[in-house]
Amino acid sequence: MSSERVLRVPDAGLVLLVGVSGSGKSTAAARWFRPTQVVSSDACRAAVSDDENDLAATGDAFEVLNAIVGKRLQRRLLTVVDATNVQKDSRARLVRIAKEHDLPAAAVVLDVSEGTANRRNAERTDRDLPPRVVARQRRELRRDLKRMDREGFRRVHVLRGEEEIAAARVVPERSWNDKRDLTGPFDVIGDVHGCRAELEELLDVLGYGIERDAQGRAVGARHPEGRTAVFVGDLVDRGPDSPGVLRLAMGMVEAGDALCVSGNHEAKLVRALKGRNVKRSHGLAETLEQLDAEGEGFGARTLEFCDGLVSHYLLDGGRLVVAHAGLKESYHGRSSGRVRSFALYGDTSGETDEYGLPVRHDWAAEYRGRAAVVYGHVPTTEAEWVNNTLCLDTGCVFGGRLTALRYPERETVAVGAHATWYEPTRPLRPQAPAPGPAAPGVVEAPAPGAAVDTAHGRVRVPEAGALAALEVMSRYAADPRWLLYLPPTMAPAPTSADPALLERPQEAFERYRSEGVDRVVCQEKHMGSRAVAVVCRDAEAAARRFVPGAPGAVHTRTGRPFFADPAAEKEVLEELRAGLTAAGAWERLGTDWVALDGEMLPWSAKAEGLIREQYAAVGAAARAALPAAAAALDRAAGRGLDLGGLPGRVAAAREDTEAFSAVYRRYTWPTEGAAGLRYAPFAVLAAEGAAFTGRDHLWHMRFTEALAEHCPLVRTTRYLVVDATDPDAVAGAVRWWEGLTAAGGEGMVVKPFAGAEATGAKGLAQPGLKVRGPEYLRIVYGPGYLRPERLAGLRDRRLGRKSSLALREHRLGLEALARHARGEPLDRVHAPVFGVLALESEPVDPRL
Repeated sequence: MSSERVLRVPDAGLVLLVGVSGSGKSTAAARWFRPTQVVSSDACRAAVSDDENDLAATGDAFEVLNAIVGKRLQRRLLTVVDATNVQKDSRARLVRIAKEHDLPAAAVVLDVSEGTANRRNAERTDRDLPPRVVARQRRELRRDLKRMDREGFRRVHVLRGEEEIAAARVVPERSWNDKRDLTGPFDVIGDVHGCRAELEELLDVLGYGIERDAQGRAVGARHPEGRTAVFVGDLVDRGPDSPGVLRLAMGMVEAGDALCVSGNHEAKLVRALKGRNVKRSHGLAETLEQLDAEGEGFGARTLEFCDGLVSHYLLDGGRLVVAHAGLKESYHGRSSGRVRSFALYGDTSGETDEYGLPVRHDWAAEYRGRAAVVYGHVPTTEAEWVNNTLCLDTGCVFGGRLTALRYPERETVAVGAHATWYEPTRPLRPQAPAPGPAAPGVVEAPAPGAAVDTAHGRVRVPEAGALAALEVMSRYAADPRWLLYLPPTMAPAPTSADPALLERPQEAFERYRSEGVDRVVCQEKHMGSRAVAVVCRDAEAAARRFVPGAPGAVHTRTGRPFFADPAAEKEVLEELRAGLTAAGAWERLGTDWVALDGEMLPWSAKAEGLIREQYAAVGAAARAALPAAAAALDRAAGRGLDLGGLPGRVAAAREDTEAFSAVYRRYTWPTEGAAGLRYAPFAVLAAEGAAFTGRDHLWHMRFTEALAEHCPLVRTTRYLVVDATDPDAVAGAVRWWEGLTAAGGEGMVVKPFAGAEATGAKGLAQPGLKVRGPEYLRIVYGPGYLRPERLAGLRDRRLGRKSSLALREHRLGLEALARHARGEPLDRVHAPVFGVLALESEPVDPRL
């Protein structure tokens, strides 16, 4: 028997199974990989022709296969191609797809004899394959086998014979830059450029203990709390002591106390140390002289260290990316020449500026990724967050500062340069741009304390809220050109008169009756995340009205991109666009774009971290602790101790915890990208030249129902129209609410039937009052909130501030839609949008 053979393949990338028909590729694929990871040419042939042996369908089948491979690699998934792959051109096409997605490719060759392959083919009843076909395939395979490692594969594994194939085991391995399992905490350090004394000072300020050799030179540093330093590259050149910086950084990395990515100066140093012809400018000549003074052994150690540095690191579960010059989201965790070039040099245009330096595209201004990207490379005077990115190069070698980021605290720490060690080619402090009109798509915030005039009264923007909103808009928001509306918060119904409940429908109806609103609609409340979807009919519509090159946008109630993955957003928008087209919505509304307001389901699609860390953690802790407490009480009772009502309280707590866990579990299910998502729109906000806030809710519900008939993504909302002055109608609505909540629903929202612009005796009416079920409120107020003593303490909820906030935000939302419909400039539209975000910082009980 052959000894076990380990086949290392990328955990994210392409694997080609190569072998003649009958070599056992499908059998091996089923043993080594999950079914979802395998893309079979036979299955694709069957998909397009209903017959996997229909050779006439081969061309179409491989178009489908290539498309599936591309989509999976776009999502950074391990993708295995089960086809003969014996022809070089076929392999080249697939390797090219992997390169297009900046992922590695590997090949696993199953090299069996013709006799073995022909015997297996003869045993198959579904295929009649002549032996001459196998002979031709094997000739093609043998011709290319010795040169296959030159075809762009990172690894080529060749298994010869049945025994070797049977003994093989596949081990997926992470790429070198994938350190998602390292969660920190980290101290990310900006460009050092040979400033060894400043680096030692910064490490001391950060709390690291510096280790020195017999000559007093720093050879390592360790943090007593186990923090890890991460260098963003450019350790060398320009400064006074590049060897000293290298000695310290290399010692820390070798001891496991630091990580380091390559900078462009390390890359150039490597080429010089290998004897390549490089221009010894920008401090390289001085670094080489300094290294020569250290002796040959140190130079060899430096070469080995710098040559092994990766382009970037993916850390903390993918929430942190460190790259020397930054990295756009589509490159995170990937590896290729262009990814490395971007990470080392940035997004350069190929041109030079008046100082002879490369002109770089400001990728950070367009970044909208979930991961924080921390980088250096371009010296700046201040380390400031821009769209979840942070440049840490504050020009220490030019007389500025050496800066570090404490992560996850997101605090910066800096020390001043001891001298100006190198005069910058370009002035460190950029000239302030000349004043002028706001650029298209930029939010122009109202002044703190200013007011926004709306059709329903003036709304003042609080000073503190304006500053917080500016922070959100400038760093985290979706492209502002999509932000034509932010939904208001929603107030709960007045506290129930029934002492056993906090909320019930009767008080909502009474509240509207008191305002002169007699006809209302009750809508099922979906447990998801609020999502505004702006959908364009085609690229021309998007470019004309919003943003070129995008099909639309889906954003949260606070204006942030709903999806961290742009591919998922694109899928959702495409499904909505197709549904709107099939439903004839474009013609019906006379538009080529539409904005919808709704809930994206499940709740876990957006709040998975919150569920895991807050709600699931409570349940897990209680299930671990309470049985132990009950057992201890049983033992105490067995000894005759008087425990009073304590056992009953523990038993009640266990029941409450299980009920609590059952609530949030109802609102979670697995999703991947757009798969598994459901969107429940309950309002059509706007279209070209129109806002639909004046339409009654029945119009909006019927529009959604028509859309749902043509779009599987869309989920309809159950509703009931109620005359709030009719006791029988009210009683029926109460029973309807009881049925919804008893079946596991969150509850319902009561709204004026006339629509968003409905008015009452005091002017604009509340846009909606939520009436949540008693079981759902466990995840708001805690597992045991229904205990009489807890309920009694919760009844004085002081709802006035929340109601006022909801109404003010509602006024601003209506005004933003009206201004957009009138075609007013973006700064006019954004003033009320910004106002909604500013009001969100008001101190209101988040449980309401």
